[in-house]
Parts: sequence; structure tokens; C-alpha cells
Amino acid sequence: MKHIVSVSIGSSERNHSAHVSMLGEDYLVERIGTDGDIDRAIDLISEMDGKVDAFGMGGIDLYMAGVGKKYVFRDAKKIARAAQKTPLVDGTGLKSTLEYRVVKYAAEVEGLPIAGKRVLVVCAIDRIGMGVAFEELGCRVTYGDLMYALGIPVPVHSLKWIYRLAPIIMPIATQVPFKWLYPTGKGQTTQDPKASAKYTRLYEDSDVIAGDFHFIRKYLPDRIDGKIVITNTVTSKDVEELGRRGASVLVTTTPEIEGRSFGTNVLEAILVTLIKKPVDDITEKDYFDMLDKLEIKPRVVRYS
Repeated sequence: MKHIVSVSIGSSERNHSAHVSMLGEDYLVERIGTDGDIDRAIDLISEMDGKVDAFGMGGIDLYMAGVGKKYVFRDAKKIARAAQKTPLVDGTGLKSTLEYRVVKYAAEVEGLPIAGKRVLVVCAIDRIGMGVAFEELGCRVTYGDLMYALGIPVPVHSLKWIYRLAPIIMPIATQVPFKWLYPTGKGQTTQDPKASAKYTRLYEDSDVIAGDFHFIRKYLPDRIDGKIVITNTVTSKDVEELGRRGASVLVTTTPEIEGRSFGTNVLEAILVTLIKKPVDDITEKDYFDMLDKLEIKPRVVRYS
């Protein structure tokens, strides 16, 4: 049995393990959260290095590359260095193209009413493919990158502006503590009512809410009646919560494995073991040929 471990700087309350079989290989997949403790994440990877088949790095991206240049996060680089023997991936190799395909699948295969609708993408810089798909479908998109990650109350309405802002913001953003930019630890499981009210209008004015689930949840209002949510890394409790708040459909970019959608980093880690090449030699085509071979499709939950 192959062993995949996602070490996340997210909340330990979201820990999970599951068994899955792919192409005749049995896998134990685990997610271990360190509650925002980067040193603990480094220690865990060091302890298991060479003893597991692949690591996923969760709760943080190693780098952003969808805007034409690779911007490496200082904190993530520290974590990645701990893996000397076992391959470690963060999902970036899959994310952009996978999420492009998911949006198109939801609209064109599942027939969800997305084309031409109002869409909120909470943060696009790590999900450029998602933004490209929405714009190709003629959606009126609001990108929340400045608001959700930096606390700057300025919505962006075109990917062109994301590309223009990246060279200004990313060299600085990648050097600050990651917790300043993104919910980590208990920030992934608690919600400040004042924070929820901050961007209520953005949710109310959107037909589709898309992007990272922790950003979505941080400001999620009590009611999202009739909204389509396209996201990932949701637990069974998250799925139930979205239904209680009135979502009409949930689409996750990775399939359900024993009650939850694991992060893209986990899926990439599994694919690395199946492709059987050094990580640096694996191409985007290798990943997507394997996804097609496995017939992996997004999960679609229709609440009504």
C-alpha cells in the first residue's frame, strides 16, 4: 500500500485519513494539520521523509506561477526543504489547468447556469485558469485578491489587472509571514461575525462564488440562497454548512474520497506516484493524461 501524507499548516480539526484504489494501487491518504505552526510542519516532514511515498504541502502554496513569473513564498520554501528523499508537491502543477477544466465541465457538461452570470472569485492569482474560464464564458467577474488577501477594499474586474498588479505586489507578499495573507490554523474553522458582514454585498450580488474555500468561508454570510459554489478542500461538515446556508450547487475540483474533497496537493501527490517520473520531469500533459486515464471528474452536489 502506498502512503500519501498532506502536511498542512491549516487547522488540525480538519484532519482526515482515507483509503482509495487507483489503477490497481491501494493508497492510504492522510491530512495532518499543524494549526499554523510552520516549525511543526517542518518537523513532521523531516520525521516521515523517506518513509512515505509522496508528500502534499497543504495550507500554503510553494509558489505562484500563473501570472507569467514564478513567485516563491518564503515560508513555503522553508517547509519544502525538509523533504530530502520523498517527493513533495503543493498542487500548483495541476491547479490552473484543472480548475479551468472544472469550470468548463460545470457549465458545459453539467449544464449549470454559469455563462454570462455574475461571479465572485475570492482570489484569482493562484487560480488564473478559473478566471480565464469564467471570462471565456462571458461572465461578469469580480476578483477579490486585494480585498481577501491584503485587506485593501478594491475589487478588480479583469484578469488584465491581476497580471498588472502581480509584479508590484507579489515580490513583497511572498516575503511576509503567510498567515498575514491567508487563514491558517484556527482561522480555518472560526468565523468572525464582523468579518462575515464585511463583504456581504459581494456575495449577494454574485450568482457564482468561486475559489479557495477558506477565503470563501472567512466572509461567508448567513444566507447564500441559490448560489453556485465552485471550490475545493471541503469536509462533510462544510458540504452540509453550504447547504444549510442555501447554496444550490457545490462543485469541487477534486473528487470525494470517503467524505471529503482533499486538496489539489493530495491529488498531485497521488499522480506523482502513478506517473513514476522525478517531479521536475513531469509535464502538465503527463498530469492530465493520467487524470483522463483515471477518469477523475469533479464532484457535483445539487442541494435543490
